[in-house]
Amino acid sequence: MKKMIVRASALAMAGLLLCQTPVLADGVEQPYLSLGADLNKEERATVLRLLGVDEAELDNYQVVKITNADEHDYLDNYLSASVIGTRALSSVLIEKTEEGSGINVTTKNITYCTEGMYENALTTAGIADADVVVAGPFNITGTAALVGAMTAYEDMTGEEITEESKDAATNELVITSDLASSLDDSEKAEQFLALVKEEVVSSDINSAEDITQVVEDCENKLQIELTEEQRQQIAELMEKISNLDLNVSELREQASDIYNKLSELDLDTKGIWETIKDFFAKILNFFGIGQEPAPEASTETGAGAEGQPEASTESDGEAGSEVSTESGEEDQPEASTESDGEAGSETSTEAVNE
Repeated sequence: MKKMIVRASALAMAGLLLCQTPVLADGVEQPYLSLGADLNKEERATVLRLLGVDEAELDNYQVVKITNADEHDYLDNYLSASVIGTRALSSVLIEKTEEGSGINVTTKNITYCTEGMYENALTTAGIADADVVVAGPFNITGTAALVGAMTAYEDMTGEEITEESKDAATNELVITSDLASSLDDSEKAEQFLALVKEEVVSSDINSAEDITQVVEDCENKLQIELTEEQRQQIAELMEKISNLDLNVSELREQASDIYNKLSELDLDTKGIWETIKDFFAKILNFFGIGQEPAPEASTETGAGAEGQPEASTESDGEAGSEVSTESGEEDQPEASTESDGEAGSETSTEAVNE
């Protein structure tokens, strides 16, 4: 019985150790290596070299493998089977970095997806503070590498990425790549998706109609023109993203390279809803709606004092003050001289402005 208890305790302890994030002897978290399951020996050697990993030192890495079936699970809704292919070749090295350092991506032999596209998609997936290197044994699209990056990040941190987040991130990567091809400008495509996402998240916009308006607003800001199909695809993607509870500050921090470039473009930083509110506020101000009514200066200025000369009611400014002072009438209350002075002038001015 005692032996059984000891054995059970040992198994429980082993399970706890397996659940923890692996660390090296010096306390540094082990980097994760996600390898395409279909790499042959030569391709594997090429990928490891591009990732800067020595085969003899693989014990220093946590290694996971991504299969072609894994790739199809996430990509079939967005890419044709011919694009996804039948072999899992994309490989990813991911290392956790200090808090606030953001996501930094480097690509090797990746032709379809740019570094900025990966950064955008990884922030949507909720990944934070990591150095990521994506490599292929030769020129490949790299769309499947995102699956490997998300899987490795989950294993490395112990943080589960929801299926909704994975789907939105994959959807975003494909849409951005397609838009880059359409515009013949990958940087503009990255910036556009980042800008739309920022405005949707910061203003908590979630209806299809409102999101479409944001997409059109961002088209104008970046001076691009989408097809109706592209506009609809991006709006549907943003509906997914609006339900992920993302934080706009974290988006800007994690994909800082993209958002820093956006800030350098000197765009109107106001979202469309702030612009609309400002527009209607100006209209309301013009018609005096919603403002406090102006004080009835004319009634008070007359002072209601018996014997007050009519001249004093003709001017509430400094001239009126002089008339009242010179009259010297003993029955004039002191209040009338005060109301006809500078204070009376201010009251009259406010009434005109309003």
